[in-house]
Amino acid sequence: MRNIKNLFVILAVICFASCGSSGSKKSSAIARVYDDYLYKTDIIDIVPAGTSAKDSISIVKNFITNWIQQKLLIHNAEENLSSKQKDFEKQLEDYKNSLMIFNYEKELVRQKLDTVVSDSAVKNYYNKNPNEFLLKENIVKVWYIKLSVNSSNTSTVKNLYKLGTIAAKNSLDEYCKKYAVNYYLDDSTWLFFNDLLKEIPIKTYDQEDYLKLHKNIELEDSLYSYYLNIKDFQMKESLSPLSFEKENVKKIILNKRKLKLIKDMQDNVFKEALKNKDFEYYK
Repeated sequence: MRNIKNLFVILAVICFASCGSSGSKKSSAIARVYDDYLYKTDIIDIVPAGTSAKDSISIVKNFITNWIQQKLLIHNAEENLSSKQKDFEKQLEDYKNSLMIFNYEKELVRQKLDTVVSDSAVKNYYNKNPNEFLLKENIVKVWYIKLSVNSSNTSTVKNLYKLGTIAAKNSLDEYCKKYAVNYYLDDSTWLFFNDLLKEIPIKTYDQEDYLKLHKNIELEDSLYSYYLNIKDFQMKESLSPLSFEKENVKKIILNKRKLKLIKDMQDNVFKEALKNKDFEYYK
């Protein structure tokens, strides 16, 4: 109800401002550009519910200004373009046809695409196409722990983070839940080394040498202590591990299936039309 009142206020302001120039012509119009008119009914739904009167006026004024600018540009384009330049029939027909084909193919994929990709299919594709899976960055498997410099019982972390055993992991997990600012103990998952560097202030100009020479790392700054156990690493430009590429391989396989499904449909449409003599070549 409040919004309707706001709109009445806006319309009254606009009508008052425009009355001097438009007189009684098109009494329900609130703006004109040449022979085009903008009416009150055209703006009735543009103000969101709950908008203040001040903001409502601003929204409506902006809408009217944009409408006027667009109509002026259209008029000038009409005046300055040739008939040929204004003939969009072919472009519109091409666009319509493209949309129809796109939507048909999308519906075909939705109905027919086999989205189940087995582990054996993933492994088979990965093994046959190793050059598609060369690392662009260094990756690591790690444990890391970030503590405030005044954390208690840090000796627990110092004694356990290097071990790498399941028992050590369980003990560290219990400790970190209570005291760590941040931690990561999933050594089954590969991480980009550059992402790790955003969390731990390691300074190195040669990541490859650093990873080869460091396994257990302890660092400290004015706020935090950092403990890092590099469990494994792979260098950029080497073959990326299958576990790291599994989801990517699935996407590649699904995309190839999709392209084949569409290509088969196109071929079948052509063959069926050829058999039925639904088209001819004229020389």
